[in-house]
Amino acid sequence: MTTDLRVSGERLWASLSETARFGAIPGTERGMCRLTLSDEDIAVRHWFVAACREIGMAVTSDRIGTLFARREGSEPGLPPIAIGSHLDTQPTGGRFDGIYGVLAGLEVARTLHDAGIVTRHPIEVIDWTNEEGARFAPAMVASGVFAGVFSLDYALAQEDRDGVSLGEALARSGFAGEQDVGAHPLAAHFELHIEQGPVLEAEQLEIGVVSGVQGIRWFDVVVKGQTCHAGTTPMHLRRDALHAAARLAIAVDDIGRSDPGASLSTIGLFQAYPGSRNTAPGEVRLTVDLRHPDVAGLDRMEAALKNAIAALEASQNVAITLSPVWSSPPVTFDPGVLDAIGGATRRLSYSHRTMLSGAGHDSVYTARVAPTGMIFVPCENGISHNIAESITPADAARGANVLLQAVLDYDRATNI
Repeated sequence: MTTDLRVSGERLWASLSETARFGAIPGTERGMCRLTLSDEDIAVRHWFVAACREIGMAVTSDRIGTLFARREGSEPGLPPIAIGSHLDTQPTGGRFDGIYGVLAGLEVARTLHDAGIVTRHPIEVIDWTNEEGARFAPAMVASGVFAGVFSLDYALAQEDRDGVSLGEALARSGFAGEQDVGAHPLAAHFELHIEQGPVLEAEQLEIGVVSGVQGIRWFDVVVKGQTCHAGTTPMHLRRDALHAAARLAIAVDDIGRSDPGASLSTIGLFQAYPGSRNTAPGEVRLTVDLRHPDVAGLDRMEAALKNAIAALEASQNVAITLSPVWSSPPVTFDPGVLDAIGGATRRLSYSHRTMLSGAGHDSVYTARVAPTGMIFVPCENGISHNIAESITPADAARGANVLLQAVLDYDRATNI
């Protein structure tokens, strides 16, 4: 019976270990640097395509390079049930964020293949292009185009720090497909992911049933003052951009602490120009990341940021430009998908809780066009986007088993 079916935890862990060689950071135990459409990303994509074709899956790509590995169902006219995540990483990331979700999807397909089980719906395992946004901002850009949030032209025009556009990198990779982005409907989208936070581990729980994702807003900030000599310009006559930016950084931190348990703020990039030891900077560029579970909270945080900027412009005699980069509103996932995930978790007797995701995922955008839900497993010390990121083989297998059973339950329960 399919309710007794389990994945091979050993094979899943072997896949995670094998693919970790593509982008492994020398001198680290688990560190990864596999930026979107880099040589390392291209290599792991080829590995993924070969592994899927080995069990008879057809692999296609769309015009932004997202990969769709399809296992046909008994009713091929039905839209596919998708299992999606990403294979790209942060510059100093780990080997599980996103990667685990794609390879667990592959393991689900391998398990069905080995058991000779044909689902009603086709099953598609998806590698979404540029989820991280580490090379090409904004994040989740391919799933965003798929959902109609971004235009394809906009996405392909985004450039990395070297001035290479996503479109140019995609053409070089050989993974630009002919499919229009978002051209085929999905019956559902399941995403399995490490928690990237400490809650499950702290509460000694095995599975998180993810009910939604908090809202996120990204901004670029440029602070302009006047470059001057460090030894000849009196302090009271300076227009020091770094001094003003430092005060802004404190204000951003205060904004993140304004609604305890809900609001979060981060400055991830902070660069001073011209970057000379004996010159007061005339310009500073930084990024601001604001997060909150509801829109009203995000609005309050953005208003506080704008007020802080206005006050600093007046008190520090600088000009500050605030440019919105990306806005992802809070998302609530589909009850039917969550029922399948929750039911599978209970049937497998795994300890669990319902929780929100603090991080953005491709499921944020697929939720706009298809019933969507997510599964979390614990990660060591809640660490992610870090070379120390780690999960256990047992947790990896448990998450994949929930994914397998939830997909099978959803396949049996829906006629979509």
